[in-house]
Amino acid sequence: MKIRSLYLLSLVAIVLLVLSACGQAATPQVVEKVVTKEVEKVVTKEVEKVVTKEVEKVVTKEVEKIVEVTPEPSAEEVTYDRAETLYTSGKQWGPPTSWNPIQPWAYATGTLGLCYETLFLYDPLTNEYIPWLAESGEWVSDTEYELKVRQGVNWTDGEPLTAADVVFTFELGKLESVYYHSLWNWLESAEQVDDYTVKFTFSEPLYQEWGNLLYSLAIVPKHLWEGRSEEEIASGDNLPPLGTGAYMYETHSEDRMVWVKNENWWAKEQLGLDVAPKRIVDIVNPSNNVALGLILQANLDLSNNFLPGIATLVKGGYGISTWYPEPPYMLSGNTAFLFMNTTKKPMDDPAFRKAMAYAIDVDQIVNVVYGNIVKASDPTGLLPVWSQYVDQDVVDELGFSYDPDMARQILADAGYKDTDGDGFVEAPDGSKIELKVIVPFGWTDWMESIRVVASSAQAVGINLEPDFPDFGGYSDQLYGGTFDMAINNFGSNMSNTPWTFYDWLFRNPITEQMNNGNFGRYDNQEVFDLVVQLDKTPIEDVEGMKAVMSDIQRIQLTDMPAIPLWYNGAWAQWNSTYWTNWPSAEEGAPKYLPITWNGYWNMTGLLMLTELQPASSQ
Repeated sequence: MKIRSLYLLSLVAIVLLVLSACGQAATPQVVEKVVTKEVEKVVTKEVEKVVTKEVEKVVTKEVEKIVEVTPEPSAEEVTYDRAETLYTSGKQWGPPTSWNPIQPWAYATGTLGLCYETLFLYDPLTNEYIPWLAESGEWVSDTEYELKVRQGVNWTDGEPLTAADVVFTFELGKLESVYYHSLWNWLESAEQVDDYTVKFTFSEPLYQEWGNLLYSLAIVPKHLWEGRSEEEIASGDNLPPLGTGAYMYETHSEDRMVWVKNENWWAKEQLGLDVAPKRIVDIVNPSNNVALGLILQANLDLSNNFLPGIATLVKGGYGISTWYPEPPYMLSGNTAFLFMNTTKKPMDDPAFRKAMAYAIDVDQIVNVVYGNIVKASDPTGLLPVWSQYVDQDVVDELGFSYDPDMARQILADAGYKDTDGDGFVEAPDGSKIELKVIVPFGWTDWMESIRVVASSAQAVGINLEPDFPDFGGYSDQLYGGTFDMAINNFGSNMSNTPWTFYDWLFRNPITEQMNNGNFGRYDNQEVFDLVVQLDKTPIEDVEGMKAVMSDIQRIQLTDMPAIPLWYNGAWAQWNSTYWTNWPSAEEGAPKYLPITWNGYWNMTGLLMLTELQPASSQ
């Protein structure tokens, strides 16, 4: 793997995806909804009023001093020069309340990527690391990693970024409430060698996690954070945020987040890069229908919402473009799985699970429910960006496809028979089978998808009904292990390594609450050990990674603990009325991810901003 740059822990993995779970009228970004749920548990209407009041005090008193901006009048009352302002939407489903990069599940759009930066960027389209706040990094031995911090980078208050900031950021993980606390189970020390060199020493290096961490962990300023309490560090709102990035906090309101360009951004001089928009205004999502209206009217430039009928929008002369001009229109962003609760009968039977895999008409979901804007998944579930890691021989031997006759045969061979003539099979012990498959109410594409799943199962004699609890009920069943079957994709999104995908799919140990993956509670120590083995394989050792993943795929396709169904889109559609030169598959166009979801700015979304051009200049 080239180093043009590196741990997305499970919590972050859940967040990145953004994202991007399902698409429907009000909640296309499932991952964001998970994050929002946690916030809503503690934020009541009264608390929101208090928070708003406190924010206003901080903004008025401190922002003018530190960020040199005035938040009055409010964002709703300000008219920005349209030729200089980029309007986005798709990530933020509620009023922004946090600018704390140590809260990756809750921070406002752009906190990481626009304001705070990472040591490297990662390009999933080329599988390359791009040196960023770090000039370089290398393993100098099996257990030591040496990092060279870029000189000449300043925080927006003028203080220089040094190795001390990097060490301080990593050592914050020693606090139990900080999300990357488990890093210190295998990191022994982070030592400042000189002003711009850091040496990391590991007791047992986990190369895949480390590679993920280096492009996902926001570096924070020691001189502003070192006096904070653990509570402030882990859960404070951090307003106003002060980073090294291309943008600075300007203001926010209930319906938007406003960033203003940092004219002294280090990359202008050092890398010859400059972001084009003077401001980025991210609009809070009231619904996909509202987002559709805004982008059609050119009041949004970039929407990362799920917008139904995208073929009509692209081909109907509405001025809307997507990554591809033809189906599936979008890049594949994550994998939607049917999880089956292996602690319940008959889902504890691999034969039953395999029959379900053959029974589901995925093409109907792709073609009818989604109208060809998603793609059917590979039997392994690995995203197209990871196609090199698919062992095709294993897939040819053990893979599955829609074949209801095969599903019926597997059931019959395993002893499932319709003994009472009602059209549905009974279990081998003669007991009735009455199952439900769940998705949250209101997530209309997923609701229609599980209707297909249920009807497919019924067609082969499995009594399965769709069920639509509210999101709270869905997550309670999913995490608590009381569901029968459920659709989920929360941790299957793009990253630098398929390890994040497998760590989510085969998360262990099995606990009472499985919040971060392996929702079906599949318990197989052999595959758990293989995921750890993959984590310990250097990211440069592609053949070693392939060998481990081949073994994982053989177990996965033999036992079928969860069924990959389709690749959810990295929803992105844009209007070129005010901004042009968007990244796309078109020849000669920039090849960056046009995504504003958490974790995507540092996967080249930021570089998109350096290539945009005002339409007025054309």
